[in-house]
Amino acid sequence: MPELPEVETIRKTLKQLVVNKTIKEVSVYWPNIIKQPDDVEAFKHLLAGEKIDDIKRKGKFLLFELTNFVLVSHLRMEGKYGVFKETEPVIKHTHVIFHLSNGEQLRYNDVRKFGTMHLFEKGAELMSKPLSQLGPDPFEDSFNLDIFYESIHKSDRVIKSILLDQTIIAGLGNIYVDETLYKAGIHPMRKGSDLTKAEVEQIQHFAVETLAEAVEQGGTTIRSYVNTQGQIGMFQQQLYAYGQENKPCKKCGNPIAKTKVAGRGTHICNTCQI
Repeated sequence: MPELPEVETIRKTLKQLVVNKTIKEVSVYWPNIIKQPDDVEAFKHLLAGEKIDDIKRKGKFLLFELTNFVLVSHLRMEGKYGVFKETEPVIKHTHVIFHLSNGEQLRYNDVRKFGTMHLFEKGAELMSKPLSQLGPDPFEDSFNLDIFYESIHKSDRVIKSILLDQTIIAGLGNIYVDETLYKAGIHPMRKGSDLTKAEVEQIQHFAVETLAEAVEQGGTTIRSYVNTQGQIGMFQQQLYAYGQENKPCKKCGNPIAKTKVAGRGTHICNTCQI
């Protein structure tokens, strides 16, 4: 699943490609992707004539800011956007096409069909699901240490499960949780209620640092992720824990282990993460 750095990379590249262009009409070939409004014809009607003013992000969600509406898009496991000339053939698993007034098409492709799109009137998107359920984005000023510590400390769940909870912090997924906990020297099975404020501060610091580094490198390519211009992310070359099973730890030299925590494959150095 694309995580925050991958979605941020997609946001940046899409912004270069489609901002200030107008949606002429919309074709929907898999209606289940459209969650709001529940009438696909209404979705298509409301978008006709809307100009794409900006593209923003909250957690793993893309926010297309239009003339009168905000389109909230989640890519889930395999969702991808691409910009094509209208004369180019439409490839398999293309489920939504935004026909632009300049003859180009913004196409949404999704092999798994798990992606979602919600359309809201401007100003309503943050007060409605799914965005209303999100915790702070790591790059927002609202990502406050005191609040973050309180959210973690009051929970008896293991820290990996807490960090994957999008209501606590928006944007972290399996890759960057493993990397954050490795850098912070904290075992993913530690209970939130057992962590000190200093340890939570380390988690906060390395979460932001790791995500910022990954954004700079264009994200992490796992399986099929590429950005909208077909370029792979390069952060996988800098991974310390995730995907490094049986490779030597870059701190101590002992092998990275893989286990399951909170139902997810988890990579740990059992020497550095006590």
